[in-house]
Amino acid sequence: MAASPVSPARDADIARAATALADASRARILLALAEGRALPASVLATEAGVSASTVSGHLAKLLEAGVVRVERQGRHRYYRLTGPAVGEAIEALARIAPPLPVTSLRAATHANALRRARTCYDHVAGGLGVALMGALLERGVLTGGDGHHHPETAQRDRLSAPGNDTPYRLTDRGRAELAVFGVHTDRLRGRRPLIRYCVDWTEQRHHLAGALGAAITDRLFELDWIRRGTRRRAIDVTKAGTAGLARTFGVSTG
Repeated sequence: MAASPVSPARDADIARAATALADASRARILLALAEGRALPASVLATEAGVSASTVSGHLAKLLEAGVVRVERQGRHRYYRLTGPAVGEAIEALARIAPPLPVTSLRAATHANALRRARTCYDHVAGGLGVALMGALLERGVLTGGDGHHHPETAQRDRLSAPGNDTPYRLTDRGRAELAVFGVHTDRLRGRRPLIRYCVDWTEQRHHLAGALGAAITDRLFELDWIRRGTRRRAIDVTKAGTAGLARTFGVSTG
């Protein structure tokens, strides 16, 4: 008799991954890495608010759990998330977790900054992310949906999770328009899907993910239209970015 198929979910060691995340310092480390960057242990120690010796122990646990990996550049070691799935899991946990109490103006300002514009792994999220997604749809760069989350009809989509219900597609017009912007979609080949989307947890709308979302975000950084803010994961739109986003995509950041 053939063996019964085993569910991948039953095989996954969820408890091991959850245990690695179940620490406030390690959670802060993962949030710092959720921008998609590789960071040294010294920077991660500062982000987590712990000593250099203590952060080494936390990083060892995260490496063992397979949620971060290490890259060597000469004598230096840099840490990054193992892939977009880890960033997506962090976003999902942020949605179900109770909010930290806001006890200062600085904390309130950070929360507002994240709502305005932030990174979701390696692509733009928050108000800027959903505005950009909406503009791409309005201009006919993308087609297949309206950019909104419809909980009453959603089948698989949930807040702060990768989207599955809406079949977004890149149009021929979109390929040409993005090429003028400096993103050549024919070069974005690989194992990662070209177009994906996330249901943004602060805006409850869609923002662009996948290889295309990452490429557009990289181009925005390259043009200095956006910069990494002083607050973790927050993005600042520059003066040139305010003008460029309005001129190129019709996105208002005011």
